[in-house]
Amino acid sequence: MTTRDLVQSIRSSIRSAGDPERARGAQAYMKSDMPSWGVRVPEVRKIVKAAVREFPPSSPDELRVAVHDLWRHAEAREERYAAIDLTGLKMAKGDLDMLPVYEEIIRTGAWWDLVDGVAHRICALLMAHPATMKPLLLRWSGDQDMWIRRAAITSQLAAKAATDTGLLAAVIGANVADEEFFIRKAIGWALREYSKTDPEWVRAFTEEYASDLSPLSAREALRLLPSR
Repeated sequence: MTTRDLVQSIRSSIRSAGDPERARGAQAYMKSDMPSWGVRVPEVRKIVKAAVREFPPSSPDELRVAVHDLWRHAEAREERYAAIDLTGLKMAKGDLDMLPVYEEIIRTGAWWDLVDGVAHRICALLMAHPATMKPLLLRWSGDQDMWIRRAAITSQLAAKAATDTGLLAAVIGANVADEEFFIRKAIGWALREYSKTDPEWVRAFTEEYASDLSPLSAREALRLLPSR
């Protein structure tokens, strides 16, 4: 078995499952220059799981080769979804050597569906390697690349009670005045998710930053909280 077998299996299965009519709608919805094969995300996941069962990577290095191949040579968006799905394999969880892979996905993907696809992977790295990841995410929060900043803001979506509130406040605070929609939306999303764990912290944060938070961010942050 080679990584080529895994990649070719995924590519051919995705293309075979394509729906040209749906592809046109999907490409228009994503406002993307990259074509779509018209395969739904759950079906892409099934295809990846089946291919991994038949051609399992033998090491994290083999996995990274497959991810890079799918990502860098993708002819359609679903191949990039498949690359992101491969990064969810157990052998990759918490592996710091995956960080450059995630950063490449964020910087070159440069759109919300692809960037947000690795948010939980970044969170797993933060949980496993806080001493490395916390200063990195603080740097990311001030990066010139909007999508890297968004990734820093959404990096604790899955952390729940393990959320580092100091880090959350810092990465949001660095971007609170940003006028970009995708940053404002990310701020609201991150706060809304944490409100499920600690609503009073989120309420206090939004009150402290009331004059700085955009209406969109504030509305999203408080969506799940009862009004006072």
